[in-house]
Amino acid sequence: MEIELYKKPQNVKIIEGFPGFGLIGTISTEFLVEHLQCELIGRFIFEDQQSTVVIHNGKVTEPLGIYYNKKYNLVIIHSMNPAQGHEWKASDVVLSVAKQLKAKEIISLEGVGSTVATTTSNIFYYTNQEKIKKTLEKLGTKPLKEGIIMGVTSAVMLKANTPLTCFFAETHSAMPDSKAAAKVIETIDQYLGLKVDPKPLLKQAEKFEEKLKTMMVKSQDAQEMQEKKQLSYVG
Repeated sequence: MEIELYKKPQNVKIIEGFPGFGLIGTISTEFLVEHLQCELIGRFIFEDQQSTVVIHNGKVTEPLGIYYNKKYNLVIIHSMNPAQGHEWKASDVVLSVAKQLKAKEIISLEGVGSTVATTTSNIFYYTNQEKIKKTLEKLGTKPLKEGIIMGVTSAVMLKANTPLTCFFAETHSAMPDSKAAAKVIETIDQYLGLKVDPKPLLKQAEKFEEKLKTMMVKSQDAQEMQEKKQLSYVG
């Protein structure tokens, strides 16, 4: 595992989003990176993970990027690649960045499955900060009392000593859910006072959803092609 930080702003708040259920974390953090016009200040690489790169608008998109917005002193850790099998390492990256930047809080964005089909998505929270629970509930979020959390967020929850707040968007599909991601962004906007314009939010999220679906299909095609090559070598 290799972490590169080109800048080290201090006393930041960190938002992390990795591909998970509904791809809530990835869609939400990508929207924030673009909408807040964040600059790339670092990246990290898992050398034992399959090498994959995404080309978007003729440019290489950093698969595991660390971004910064000076106005809000906000760092966003955005991942396009799933950390399957590397969840503990990915959580170590988040916590290492938090330590180096003396983060005041880590905010995790994740999806949580729902068996009830509704037209709206509820937002649930978990926090290790007792003093902010009333503030979170005023935002319309509910405490997550029952549930199973997997992936990078669960590892961060187990290992973090830093103040931690998690927002979970209720979603009904493992496929990208732009509506649920939009709901998370609205909640983050209220929580941090980012003054995000809500009008283009859902439209933007839908674009990211289509982009991620395309990536998933192409990634699967690439994986199948690689497996066929390996079989041909063996044969």
